[in-house]
Amino acid sequence: MLEYSMFERLPYRSQREALKKEGTLIARRQVNGYTIQLYSLGHTFVEVWTGTEAEVVTTFKKSANAMAVLEPYVAEMETMDWLGENEI
Repeated sequence: MLEYSMFERLPYRSQREALKKEGTLIARRQVNGYTIQLYSLGHTFVEVWTGTEAEVVTTFKKSANAMAVLEPYVAEMETMDWLGENEI
């Protein structure tokens, strides 16, 4: 498994490949024309901000509180159909 310190030093393109190969997509949200995807990579959270003209990979400090990182995604996660069933 790729360690966070190694991931952080990779060029952008390699970071995206590492996320696709070793990361776990946790959630997705929309903000001001950007699609933001939250990944788990090892014991670290990584966000990928994708817009019409740019894509940016950001990471969180090790000391970041997991609940604080997940909070902006909660509303979107609540509306996801996790089991492929309709909501009651």
